[in-house]
Amino acid sequence: MALIKSISGIRGTIGGEVGEALTPLDVVKFAAAFGTWVLQTTNNNNIVIGRDARLSGDMVNRLVVATLQGLGINVIDLGLSTTPTVEMAVPAKKAGGGIILTASHNPKQWNALKLLNQHGEFIDDQEGKLVLELAEKESFQFAEVTKLGKYTQSDKFLKKHIKAITDLPLVDVEAIKAANFKVVVDAVNSCGGFAVPMLLEALGVTQIEKLYCDPDGNFPHNPEPLPENLGEISRMMEKGKFDLGIVVDPDVDRLALVNEDGSMFGEEYTLVAVSDYVLQNTPGNTVSNLSSTRALRDVTEKAGGTYFASAVGEVNVVNMMKAQNAVIGGEGNGGIIYPELHYGRDALVGIALFLTHLAKSGLSISRLRAKYPNYYISKNKIELTPDIDVDAVLAKVQKQYAKQPINTIDGVKIEFDKEWVHLRKSNTEPIIRIYAESDSLSTADHLANKIIGDIKEIISE
Repeated sequence: MALIKSISGIRGTIGGEVGEALTPLDVVKFAAAFGTWVLQTTNNNNIVIGRDARLSGDMVNRLVVATLQGLGINVIDLGLSTTPTVEMAVPAKKAGGGIILTASHNPKQWNALKLLNQHGEFIDDQEGKLVLELAEKESFQFAEVTKLGKYTQSDKFLKKHIKAITDLPLVDVEAIKAANFKVVVDAVNSCGGFAVPMLLEALGVTQIEKLYCDPDGNFPHNPEPLPENLGEISRMMEKGKFDLGIVVDPDVDRLALVNEDGSMFGEEYTLVAVSDYVLQNTPGNTVSNLSSTRALRDVTEKAGGTYFASAVGEVNVVNMMKAQNAVIGGEGNGGIIYPELHYGRDALVGIALFLTHLAKSGLSISRLRAKYPNYYISKNKIELTPDIDVDAVLAKVQKQYAKQPINTIDGVKIEFDKEWVHLRKSNTEPIIRIYAESDSLSTADHLANKIIGDIKEIISE
């Protein structure tokens, strides 16, 4: 059983004791806290909600709806929906905020309440702390019987979302249609099962093979779109009948691509390829987080732009993108943020931009991937005893490598020419996460192990 409260929302496993898992009481308390925050800060009593297809979604949805109505809030329920669709619906409906019921890439026993401000963007650190305080105090003022909130359903926003994508100047529907792509879609039996095919059809793709596109919440494999979880689509692609494979997570904010030979394009390279296309047409700056591949920086600088690194977390990427007026950004987990549409990770706009890029290049997807610099990221962690001062350990590592370029906005990132190591402490357990990148996986592993050795020496002093 698990329950994790953070500034971006609350997530946990279904079933168990109050405060130890995501139980109905925890859902109600947190929904009431967020609703109260919206009323206090926006004087707006409308909230948009939507959910992915996981098994607990309907139950959690009804709890959230009733709680918000009890506060006097009008609920606009998009039903089964993608995260980016809800994000776009909030400002479109002039609502005070939004709630997405999804645990994103987590397995089916998990669910979560992800919280959006009135702009349809994830609430920031300060706002999240206020919501957590309200939940802790449980000082909620519920509405009188004549002032209960109204409940309406809307199933129009996905079509509006897709229309907004196809209307983008950099999305060339005619080029995609002419390419006559044969596509396999793995949507892990969630909302991408209807959203991605609907988008592809709007883009003129007629040959679509659906793999796990029934949105019943029975995830057939681990829903995180990593190579180790994508064996089935890979084997389908190996048969040579398709041009590319498209994989999304349950709430459709992460995009992974599979090459025509069954090999992985690499989720780190989804953002790199889309950014390359955007930069060719609208030169400017880019942003990703500190743990994302250096390849984005290489592509950006080649196009004459400047790359900026943010702290890990979508809200941090968005804030940096706004500050640096970035034309494209996102995270190395396959999250594309295209401000021309909205400030949120969006697999659907990523698909449209990527297919345009692929169609105009005239290349196979594997040959397109070969155009980009090759980097490999080694992901590790070192577990510490609770009594160890993690901040002190990181400070000593920073001092040890003081002659190297160092970024400390989120842990410690040390650069070595075109290699780097990023150390971050976990907010929930005594762990230091250690990511390293180099031009080969063995070199990245070696670099990570060197830093792990340094940390062990520091601890034993």
